Amino acid sequence: MKKPTWVIDKERAKRAAAAETVWMFGLHAVRDALLNPARERLQLVVTKNAADKLGDAILKSGLQPEIVDPRKFDSYVPLSPDSVHQGAALEVKPLQWGSVEEVCLSGAGAPLVVLLDRVTDPHNVGAILRSAEVFGARAVIAPLRHSAPETGALAKTASGALERQPYLRVTNLSDAMVELRDMGFVLIGLDGAAEMTLGEKLATTGSRPVAIVLGAEGPGLREKTRETCDALVKIPFPGGFGSLNVSNAAAVALYAAVTRGA
Repeated sequence: MKKPTWVIDKERAKRAAAAETVWMFGLHAVRDALLNPARERLQLVVTKNAADKLGDAILKSGLQPEIVDPRKFDSYVPLSPDSVHQGAALEVKPLQWGSVEEVCLSGAGAPLVVLLDRVTDPHNVGAILRSAEVFGARAVIAPLRHSAPETGALAKTASGALERQPYLRVTNLSDAMVELRDMGFVLIGLDGAAEMTLGEKLATTGSRPVAIVLGAEGPGLREKTRETCDALVKIPFPGGFGSLNVSNAAAVALYAAVTRGA
């Protein structure tokens, strides 16, 4: 009997995920990954200077580093020429956080989640992960395709948050949103053209869990995502210049959500 297409696609995605590796770079990102017991580490390439600075983390990780000549560092690791690696690069497996239900229903942190609709810039996603950690969100959720995967650039921008802040990538964002609604979350989408403000909507949520939904800069939320939200809101701007980039909007929304009713 021939396997259904969806089964074949799921098996193919599982095999691809098993083979996927990520190169972290930079002293801060590499140190945090070395100290994360949940991170599967494969290969550490460092200069002598970087090895000295990372000595305690290398010792705790139990990983044997490969010390290389700083003049030939780029020939040992597949990093882009503009990567600010500081003489340290670590090959790892992507983190496995668990399912949406496992992380968002009873996970650590406040009953607060961020969903990203096709936000592909790793620097924006890294900054959002950092804000999510600061404000205690349980997860940042993005679609498996058309989103920013774990990369060295994302890890560096996240400044360590990638190792601690759950970042879930799901097959279908709308399905994940429906799942969150069934758990009791209020789905609030940010849209600059909305009539209601973020503060007005948050005032009606009481103590219910909140999911903030943000779209890519320019296109914004896709139609299906908009339809799945419980409400579309805007962040009001008293000044004449009325827009924020997605990472700044996420930080404002997270702050508003955690301080509602205060």
